[in-house]
Amino acid sequence: MSKGKLLVIGSNATRIEVKGGMGRTGQYLNETVVPAMAFLDAGYEVVLATPNGTQPHIDEASDAPAHFDNDEDAYRRARAFYDTHPSMTRVRTIRSVIEEGLDGYVAVFVPGGQAPVVDLMQDPDLGVILRHFHEAGKLTAFLCHGPMAAAAAMPKAKEFRAALIAGDRARAAVLADGWQYAGYRMTVFSATEEAVVEDQILHAKMHFTMPEALRAAGAEVITTSVDFEPYVVVDRELITGQNPRSDHPIAAKLIEMLDHPRADGNS
Repeated sequence: MSKGKLLVIGSNATRIEVKGGMGRTGQYLNETVVPAMAFLDAGYEVVLATPNGTQPHIDEASDAPAHFDNDEDAYRRARAFYDTHPSMTRVRTIRSVIEEGLDGYVAVFVPGGQAPVVDLMQDPDLGVILRHFHEAGKLTAFLCHGPMAAAAAMPKAKEFRAALIAGDRARAAVLADGWQYAGYRMTVFSATEEAVVEDQILHAKMHFTMPEALRAAGAEVITTSVDFEPYVVVDRELITGQNPRSDHPIAAKLIEMLDHPRADGNS
């Protein structure tokens, strides 16, 4: 018997704005399937939803054994899971999940890759979901670039994102006023980690860093001093992981907090 439904929110973005043009992007394979498989193994039902109801595009940079500790078998299992498991192939639209009702979901999880920075952080339907989970005190987890999706809870999320791209941090801060996660401790893909992606994958510079954006919104952002080391931060109902290597730890923390809830909402 299922312990409850866990909502996984995916992105449909394939391109991202960079200085001087556009770059290819997508969702990271390991960040999606490692937690999803752990949730299923722990007894939870996984429901995947995206803005348009199709599977997220997997970023080519993540589609490799390197993101599975160079374990070829683990990579093949993950790829097969994503390609064939009903929890990954029976994709819902975010809107249809809202219309069906959110009360039956025990937690929501948003994996990363840069794709959420494009569509999810300004998706009004995701905003509805995040406000519901926040008001109900239900667990909400974001991984890597996933924490940027938290901006969707802002009434003026689209304008906030546009201000960041324009380099107007002061206006972004004004537009973020009243954000439900202001004052929360959280982590996100760091500026120095992003520089590696810019140099080796995008071959271009982003318009803003993720910590800069979340700090403009009012978050207390904490990142590790060592790049690409696993790191998870918990504050009240919010769980955030910094980078792709935080895939196993964030899944374990979410499962632990679901299975053994504490009254103070912290670990």
